[in-house]
Amino acid sequence: MYHFFRSAGKMPAVLFLLVLQPVLAQSDYQTEIIANGLTQPSALEFIGSDQLLILQRNVPSMDILNTTTGQMMAVTGLPAVYATGDSGLHDIELHPQYAENGWIYLSYSEGNDLSSTIVIDRFKFDGSLIIERERLFTADAYSEDNFHYGGRMIFVDGYLYMTIGDRHHRARSQDNSNHTGTIIRLFPDGSLPDDNPMADQSAAANSRNQTKPEIWSYGHRNPQGLIFYPPINVILSHEHGPRGGDELNVIAAGGNYGWPVISYGFEYDGGPIGKGIVTEEGMQQPLWVWTPSIAPSDMLFYDGAAFPEWRGSILIGSMAYQHLNRIVIEDNQVVLEQRLVNRRHGRIRSLAVDQDGLIYLGSDTGQVVRLKPTGS
Repeated sequence: MYHFFRSAGKMPAVLFLLVLQPVLAQSDYQTEIIANGLTQPSALEFIGSDQLLILQRNVPSMDILNTTTGQMMAVTGLPAVYATGDSGLHDIELHPQYAENGWIYLSYSEGNDLSSTIVIDRFKFDGSLIIERERLFTADAYSEDNFHYGGRMIFVDGYLYMTIGDRHHRARSQDNSNHTGTIIRLFPDGSLPDDNPMADQSAAANSRNQTKPEIWSYGHRNPQGLIFYPPINVILSHEHGPRGGDELNVIAAGGNYGWPVISYGFEYDGGPIGKGIVTEEGMQQPLWVWTPSIAPSDMLFYDGAAFPEWRGSILIGSMAYQHLNRIVIEDNQVVLEQRLVNRRHGRIRSLAVDQDGLIYLGSDTGQVVRLKPTGS
């Protein structure tokens, strides 16, 4: 695999072409299948020491897996979900004070074959029944196409962030009168922080072409990974390029990430994207680019005890190359990429870590796989 590296700011004078090979022997870890028979497990989230919430994107369904016994229990009371193509259930996230308030956040597609968008609800559990569900956000990201929803969520410093894809309408990613191709920021109750970077522009704009005040960053294509990275106190997101050009980005307030004006990818027929340029004044450069595309999926920051040598790493699922990607950053630069579980469990779509630091992979083979040290 060939990978282009650049700084997150201006493009350096020299562009390095790196070939990075796995450095950890397969024998240093092992995998075990703890669930089977799933369909596109888009998100995994622990709600207890051995209670794992699983979203199945296109079914759509939510289940609770006991990771000790392997027993699965269906969750009832889901809202109406539009599920075809890329649409369906996208992500699930616990409120930072979940143990006290019980709030769980769900992103999913809503609509029909003529028009659909992405929304955020929150709810609580009564056993395995969804109760007290309330709508927090409906994206102005409607499209007749059922592609590029994004939908990954995180909480950082008391704010809720979510990614939204370009919905197959490229130009909208540079038009902040809608939410397509953006990352948004809300308070946990769905209300609007008045220090969002677009809030002042929204207040000053006329109602006909009003900037959306929820926008935190824009110019994204199809961002499906979103984490807080504690070592340098930043938010990281990755997004799918077209043909090549998957990106890992440091997310800045008000940042423009260039799609579709700049891209390191190509059209699927082989031609350039737009003018074929990779830099433009005022547009952010990626921290890391994958060419060919790995089709990155879920992403997490690993700080667990089970694999001490991996602590501080970023883990990313790969769907195209069917591996778990480990990224190491030092001095604000990517210094290592390692590929784990190569083609052993299919397209890795979702990730989670338990209280012991064991890693869980949701695969399009229909499996939940646990990754643990050899001999454990």
